[in-house]
Amino acid sequence: MARFNIPQISTGDLLRTHRANHTPLGLLAEDLMRQGQLVPDDLVNKMVADRLTYPDTQTGFILDGFPRTINQAVWLDAHLISDSTRLPVVAVNIVVAYDELLHRITGRRTCPVCKSIYNVYSNPPAKPDVCDNEGAALQQRTDDSEPVFIERMKTFDAQTAPVIEHYRAQRRFREVNGDQPVEVVTVAITEALQTLRTSALTSN
Repeated sequence: MARFNIPQISTGDLLRTHRANHTPLGLLAEDLMRQGQLVPDDLVNKMVADRLTYPDTQTGFILDGFPRTINQAVWLDAHLISDSTRLPVVAVNIVVAYDELLHRITGRRTCPVCKSIYNVYSNPPAKPDVCDNEGAALQQRTDDSEPVFIERMKTFDAQTAPVIEHYRAQRRFREVNGDQPVEVVTVAITEALQTLRTSALTSN
């Protein structure tokens, strides 16, 4: 975001914003969620389409957690093609080993006061379960559990893995090893984006 001066667009953030602002899309999503239903692709797509009308997206944007399904990917491709000012989306997959992901998620702890984030495996506090700064008891999110993680991975394999193949087949895809220091991963992502974008400009 800082390097290219473009916004990050998270569908989770969009959903929370629409619900908080009681927009028509937010009210519809709220009603579906109250009934225990998942927010359908077409509703998520509409939220993304609305966000892409904002002026700060004119020079680019980062989609975080979207598209998650083939239907969303196909919609996004068509939506961008319909706007002659947009280049086609390029995708970067940050790859991390299963066990490492499990540790990153289940080991995460947060201070309720200063919001500092720890990990019991890779960045533990000096005293177990106590924040170094505030002395407050650290908390674990209810969804940072192994059963929830396993279900997330099943969903990824069923829904998101095909999206990877969708963009790989179109040669608009790169993988980056995420099991490295942050600085190294950042450089790798930047290089992948520049390579993909150069290719997209050439083909466009």
